[in-house]
Amino acid sequence: MIRVLVCDDQPLIRTGFATIIGAQPDMTVVGECGDGHTAVALARDLAPDVVVMDVRMPGLDGIEATARLAGAGVPHPVKVLVVTTFNLDEYVYESLRAGASGFLLKDAPPAHLLHGIRTVAAGAALLAPEVTRQLVGRYAARIRPASDTPGDVPLSARELEVLCLIANGLSNSEIAATLVISQETVKTYVSRILTKLDVRDRVQAVVYAYRRGLVT
Repeated sequence: MIRVLVCDDQPLIRTGFATIIGAQPDMTVVGECGDGHTAVALARDLAPDVVVMDVRMPGLDGIEATARLAGAGVPHPVKVLVVTTFNLDEYVYESLRAGASGFLLKDAPPAHLLHGIRTVAAGAALLAPEVTRQLVGRYAARIRPASDTPGDVPLSARELEVLCLIANGLSNSEIAATLVISQETVKTYVSRILTKLDVRDRVQAVVYAYRRGLVT
């Protein structure tokens, strides 16, 4: 069972999410709340597999709550699926940088919400490759490159090549076709990249590539 915590300050949306999620045979709603402070407290007490997190909430917003649950240095990070009203608004990139595993629009069909929860729970990024490219590309200018140079990246030449293709929005099948290798080999490279960079999913790998100046 996928244990889900629903956090949204709008009761109708929160109840709707909880009803849809609770009706699934492989999911259970372990808690609901309407602000970021409570979300952080409940997540630590209930240890959900996924937190469905709103962005704009009173007190502590979803971005800061996400950083406290899934950000760098958190001992036991929780997977966070951020929901937002506007596609590609400025909060989306900030939430991903805070540690979220993906985002979803509030007006998406229920099936998309369920797919997103399952995807994030499985340890993958929710964003489709083309959405990743659009999202990060839009905000790439805001990403301050770290002091590290490309030579400091702990990847082999081939892994670095795969990372750059991921950051440019290519799917596994497209990477396989570009490099003339099998999709299984691509999956192996992706797994190695995530492990070596100590990131949880493709979204964070893409942000890493932009921060290191590997992609512009």
